[in-house]
Amino acid sequence: MKLFHGSKEIIEKPLFGYGSPFNDYGKGFYCTKEIEMAKEWSCTPEHDGYANSYELDMSDLKILNLNNAEYTILHWLTILLKNRSFRLSNPIARDARDYLISNFSIKTDCYDVITGYRADDSYFSFASDFLNNTISINKLARAMKLGELGEQVVLVSQKAFDRLIFTGAEKAEREKYFVLRSRRDKKAREAYLSGDRRRYSSDELYIIDIMREEIKSHDARLQ
Repeated sequence: MKLFHGSKEIIEKPLFGYGSPFNDYGKGFYCTKEIEMAKEWSCTPEHDGYANSYELDMSDLKILNLNNAEYTILHWLTILLKNRSFRLSNPIARDARDYLISNFSIKTDCYDVITGYRADDSYFSFASDFLNNTISINKLARAMKLGELGEQVVLVSQKAFDRLIFTGAEKAEREKYFVLRSRRDKKAREAYLSGDRRRYSSDELYIIDIMREEIKSHDARLQ
């Protein structure tokens, strides 16, 4: 598999065990299959960046793909709840956190690679709105596609790191790519705020309905 990692530096040999434990899926090496996306995420307002490119030998690696049919968006959200800090502004949100962790947790430490949504700033705010009972699960699923970020591929084991081969790096100019990143986030937020967030849908599932009806992961309404 061809992968790209956006960074302010050229990284020829990523090191297992480094990085923040408070990223989407905890500690790991976060990549994308899209070089343009890596370039966007490599830049800051002050600094250019690099899209580091790699080849990953996937043979014998155990992969958790959160976009597979057996998982729902609530499995993804539960992993985020365990790793990132959410603003839970009301009792419903706090109960929602406990309910999701009790019923939608996935044991991730047995995997080598995790693939799934990336929770950038706008996506994270969409997830927070769902937990706070502002939007339905259907609206959350639609919102996750607004920024067109695709999926991220995260290496989380020493075995996966050992299979990663550096193949080069391309420079990304902040004047172009940070602007593209900001524009993408702004477009997603504007589309969300002008659309789904403003409408209540009585025929859709909200987190309070999921808890009240004790809906579990096999329920067809979550697909």
